Amino acid sequence: MNINNINVNKYPISQMFDPDSKTVFEVPKYQREYVWGTREWSALYDDLFENDEGYFLGSIICINSTTNSLSPKFEVVDGQQRLTTTSLFLAALYDILNSHKNELDEDQQSDLLQLRRKLVLKKTTQDLRVVPQVQGSNLDDYMGLMAKIGLIPQRAMPNFAGLRRIVKGFNYFRKRIETDAEESGDVIHMLFQILDKVNAAILVMIEVSNHADAYTLFESLNNRGTPLTSVDLIKNLLLARLDVTESDNLDYYFARWREVLSNLGDDYSVQERFFRQNYNAFRGALNEPFRKDDRLYPLGVIATRSTLLDIYEKLVTRDPKGFLDDITENSTYYSAIILNKTDSLSSELRECFLDLQRVQGAPSYLFLLYLFKNKTALSISDDDIAKITRLLINFFIRRNVTDTPPTRDLTRLFMAFIEETEQSNYTGNDVYNHLRTKLISVSASDDFFAEKLHGPVYDENSGACRFILCMMAKRGMTQETYVDLWRQYDSKQYVWSIEHIFPQGSNIPQSWVDMIAGGDRAKAQEYQTLYVHTFGNLTITGYNSTLSNKSFEDKRDRKDNSGKYIGYRNGLNLNADVCDKDEWTVDIIKARTDSMVKEILEMFQL
Repeated sequence: MNINNINVNKYPISQMFDPDSKTVFEVPKYQREYVWGTREWSALYDDLFENDEGYFLGSIICINSTTNSLSPKFEVVDGQQRLTTTSLFLAALYDILNSHKNELDEDQQSDLLQLRRKLVLKKTTQDLRVVPQVQGSNLDDYMGLMAKIGLIPQRAMPNFAGLRRIVKGFNYFRKRIETDAEESGDVIHMLFQILDKVNAAILVMIEVSNHADAYTLFESLNNRGTPLTSVDLIKNLLLARLDVTESDNLDYYFARWREVLSNLGDDYSVQERFFRQNYNAFRGALNEPFRKDDRLYPLGVIATRSTLLDIYEKLVTRDPKGFLDDITENSTYYSAIILNKTDSLSSELRECFLDLQRVQGAPSYLFLLYLFKNKTALSISDDDIAKITRLLINFFIRRNVTDTPPTRDLTRLFMAFIEETEQSNYTGNDVYNHLRTKLISVSASDDFFAEKLHGPVYDENSGACRFILCMMAKRGMTQETYVDLWRQYDSKQYVWSIEHIFPQGSNIPQSWVDMIAGGDRAKAQEYQTLYVHTFGNLTITGYNSTLSNKSFEDKRDRKDNSGKYIGYRNGLNLNADVCDKDEWTVDIIKARTDSMVKEILEMFQL
């Protein structure tokens, strides 16, 4: 774990909420709302009183955002649930003790005043020690509650506050404390015993200097529920910076941020990949304002999961509004590529992007993002992008079958070509031609591609195998015979699936042993090992589970209850050289493999 500046200190609550200090713990605006409920409140209360004094409450992670040394301020990026709950516990204690104020002796009244100062800073009337975030009316409810119990000046309690967690938490602790105090027989004594327990409880405060270090800690300390993601932290940092200069318009900027996430969809892995690829696609322009010496990329040579937050922290800090404008525009382009929004795309380009997704071509999205944003400057059209995407599809099919170039090199490959495009001022068809040359130079040869295609492709890469078979089947379709081979059931399983003609199961049916090996089971098992996963033994059918280990004739002639062929006579041209056979032999498999490989090499040329 590489963190430059980190301070770790263990504090009792009495010191964390020091009545004589002006330390404030503020939860960033628009962070996840307060979510603890009865289960967590009960566990906290029980743990405090079932253990000795000094019970460990957990840890919090803070960024020191102090601007005035006399008033320390910490941004709470992890631990808001604990801090908010602790302050609600103390507020409930204060409210009950204050109702018994006339029964307290002089020392006890002094302790009550100290308790007040734990929640509201000394010599102020409304400066809160803990400032909850604003989502779900958390801050409004908290301030309404503090006013109701007399800790800050009067203000109206928000509507329906009693139905939300802040007030519910306060009421839970108030009821538990009152019950225990009354059952003890000495209310005042018991109330101060409870206060002592809370004051002695321990929190570990981890203080870091920036959001990147906070994220590194999240990655290693994520055993306390769901940690904030790097995208969450970029959002928090962005809104925190905008709150300084644009506080009156913060809701507008938060809506803009939601637009970005709407473009990217709900899948966090896609969101994170966009932020990595956004930097990697435009790193030249993004680094320009930061260059002070000979370093070409002072922000970082490449955005990875571990460097992502450090890069974006600098970008956001420099120009939060400009950053939001740029990221919003780029997420719109990205949404077209990943097909969250496709209204503006031609049917051809939409199908190209779908196929690129199907061949696991996501590493090239950064290049397509670059093309979309720079269409005018590069003098390219949507037709050009479709042509480039088809080239990328062929490249990824060959790469996935041959594992050349290796996966680790793909991101840098497209980053380097963007840099080459900018330095050489490629425009128009030059972009396609030079990309084609680059992809050929790093790809496996046709001979090696053919060698891999003759092997057990299904076993080595079933995804690439399925894509190739679907594309071969699609070639023979007409408008009248078209079927969607990518359609899925609600269970996300494909309606049309790969079928092994000679079965792949270890228990080879006797009918197949007789047909393919003349009754020699050992020979049949040897043939199965050598040929079962090769293209010549593969096809596409629907209702695959109904075929299974049936004989060749049954699989070929299978019909459903309505008399429709669902076996190899299902109408797909891919099965034309299967359904005309009366038997299935090794020689047929080998010949069909040779024929299919020849067609595949022609289909997926570079």
